[in-house]
Amino acid sequence: MAETLDATSSLESTTVGVYRTAATVKGGRRFSFSALVVVGDRQGSVGIGYGKANQVPQAIEKAQKVAKRRMKRFPMEGRTLPHAVTGRFGACLVRLLPASPGTGVIAGAAARAPLEMLGIQDCLTKSLGSNNPKNLVKAVINGFEQLRSKDQIASLRGVDLGKTEVEEAIERGQAFMPATGGGGERAVAPVNVVGQDKGGGRGGRGGGGRGGRSGSGGGGPRRVEKEAPSDSGAVKSDTGSQSSGGGEDKS
Repeated sequence: MAETLDATSSLESTTVGVYRTAATVKGGRRFSFSALVVVGDRQGSVGIGYGKANQVPQAIEKAQKVAKRRMKRFPMEGRTLPHAVTGRFGACLVRLLPASPGTGVIAGAAARAPLEMLGIQDCLTKSLGSNNPKNLVKAVINGFEQLRSKDQIASLRGVDLGKTEVEEAIERGQAFMPATGGGGERAVAPVNVVGQDKGGGRGGRGGGGRGGRSGSGGGGPRRVEKEAPSDSGAVKSDTGSQSSGGGEDKS
């Protein structure tokens, strides 16, 4: 995760790895730590540093200071690289390819750190050979040193290059990117209506069924229906009156 170093210059650092070394002495083992850090401003400048100390925080702090001193500026084409390059260091070989907008940084943890600190947001990478993180980071920096902008190549050749393939790919990709207008209306988030009943259902805050927060009877009033008297009860009452009347006649 990136850590902000200086708010005024917008410098950020990413720790690629922390390594421990043990030395056997007379009283036991003595440990020392080393850290590999990448520092950049995400605007075209990046540097790497390696520091050693007896504690991890001190090692990271030393590496950050070294990386700030070694920062260099490299050319960019929008959010991607101006052209494809191949970086080498030791037994590591890293191929860096520009990509259209929306692709993202397709890389491992070690190669991703210098790319993101440089400000690259769309790039394809392929690592060949050794996968040592220390050598991978240095191989990516070696690839950055081979980058040349369009104006630099045009001045060296003395000709007008016109529109490059990377610029055409960026224009095609921009057609599919969402518009980023500051004055536009915000999109309304979708509402999940799965499992909801229009009549209120058995639960919920405003439903008229059982449960809910508004009491045992829900939020809506209940409709109470009175049962109509059955005919059998009326017949029984008539027969009872007749029997009582008949008894009076007999008496």
